[in-house]
Formats: sequence, C-alpha cells, structure tokens
Amino acid sequence: MRKSQVAILGVPLDLGAGRRGVDMGPSALRLAGLNTKLESLGYTVQDLGNLPVAQQESTPTGRDNAKYLPQIAKICASLAESLETALREGKFPLVLGGDHSVAVGTIAGVSHTFHARNEDIGVIWIDAHADMNTPDISPSGNVHGMPLACCVGMGPHELTHLLGFSPKIKGGNLVLIGLRDVDEREREIVRRSGAAAFTMRDIDERGLRSIMEQAIERATSGTAGFHLSVDMDAVDPDEAPGVGTPVRGGITYREAHLAMETICDCGSMLSMELVEVNPVLDDANRTALLGVELITSAMGKKIL
Repeated sequence: MRKSQVAILGVPLDLGAGRRGVDMGPSALRLAGLNTKLESLGYTVQDLGNLPVAQQESTPTGRDNAKYLPQIAKICASLAESLETALREGKFPLVLGGDHSVAVGTIAGVSHTFHARNEDIGVIWIDAHADMNTPDISPSGNVHGMPLACCVGMGPHELTHLLGFSPKIKGGNLVLIGLRDVDEREREIVRRSGAAAFTMRDIDERGLRSIMEQAIERATSGTAGFHLSVDMDAVDPDEAPGVGTPVRGGITYREAHLAMETICDCGSMLSMELVEVNPVLDDANRTALLGVELITSAMGKKIL
C-alpha cells in the first residue's frame, strides 16, 4: 500500500455468476474516474487493461455443480501470474472484477509471491456472502459462491491447487466481514476453516471500528500483510443497487468508508480487488462511483 505505483488489471469475468452484467464492471469503474482519482492521490497508475475472458455464448457450461470450471481456472491462472509480475516490479496490484471467482487467481498470485519468501498472507473478505460453497453442496453450481473455500483448500482441485500449492491462506489469518446470507450447509465449512466471521449482527452490536481492529490484528498476525477483497454486495443495496445478489440490511455508506479508512491507516494492505459491480442492474453508475470512492479511501484519500 505504501508503493507509489499502482497496477490496475480488469478481469471482465461473468462465468462464475448467475446473472449477466458483471463483465462490464471494470469498464464502469474506469468510467467512474478511478485512474484519475488515484493519480490525484499521488500514485503513478499503470492500467494493464483487461485480461481476455471467454464468453458464455461460445463456451460449454460443463459440470452442473461447478459451471465453466476449466475456463475459470484458466483465467485465474493467468490473473495469478499477472499479480506476481506486478508485485515483483514493486507495484500495488488493484484488480477490478468481474464476478468474485476472480479472487482465486488474485489470492493465488499474492500468496505464491510471498510463499516463495517463506511468508504467509492474510485476507480480509468484505462480502454479504461467505463464498465457501463447494461443488458438493452448492445450490446453484455458480463458482462465484466458492472462491474462498478454494483458497483455504476445499473445493475443486483445479482451483484449490492453482500454481501447485494449497491452501493459499490459513484460516487463522482469514477474516470475513458483513455476512448476512450464508447457505445452510456452507456454515459448517466456514466453521471448519478456522476463519473469523463477523455478521451484520456483530457489526450492529459491537460497531465496525472494533471489528476492523480485530480483523486487521488477525490478518497481520505472523504474515507479511493482507489482501483485501471487497464485494460490492456487502454494502446495503440502497447505496449499491448494481450488484447481482443484493441482500437487504448491509453495511452503510459511512461504515464502508470507515472500513477502508481503517485499512489504509494500518499500512499492511498488500493488494486489493473490488468485484461484482453490475452496470445492467445499476442506477446511473452509482455502484461503480461508490466503488471508486471506497478504493480511494483504502488508498489514502482523507476528509482532512
């Protein structure tokens, strides 16, 4: 996060999602002024464009319980390599999704970079959903509901062993924040993972500031730092309507900014991704505009 150069990489992947439109998320975020606003904070921005992604219309669905799995694994492998290159060059990687299955590639790339140095990474996962389904229990077979399980070593081999090692993160360094829609059988995987999981009730009762402090402490304990993954459906749909799986009762506008500002203050963020912006379902690009606000808050924009 202290790096002066930011490498932006778009991944217009919608193969993991149940609703179309998130493939336009990277363009919507750029249209909302992301690059210019990062430059105004003093960063040198290198926009690497978008990774090439297969289209649903020309791609076989494959397994019903893990749709488009080979194609998703391929794009995640390419993304992981791009992340490693950016980190080796001393740049801060910023990934724009696409659906949340891109996180397998992002986390694999960051983890592998530090794994080579005998260091671990933590992950802070801000999302309405746990994304810890596996093909055996997934109600939909959509891979965007599985990436976090894959990162802790549970799920299809094509994703759990991306880059040849598993798990990518230890449960003790993983924190989920903002949960309010978790599938019945998925709950057991969350518990088995060893992750710290904070629901919206926890936020209501304890306040987000306290939870963020605990999350950062856990994600940085014995690690080189942490990757931040933000799904825009963590925010209440009144503020972020342009998402594929909205759930009422989410994080408020100010809570979302507080989370990002607290992360910025700690100085331990290694990489970031923001996913699941769906312009087809949005209102005048509101969700992408908020996404850009949150990215810049995480990267140093302050009120005073």
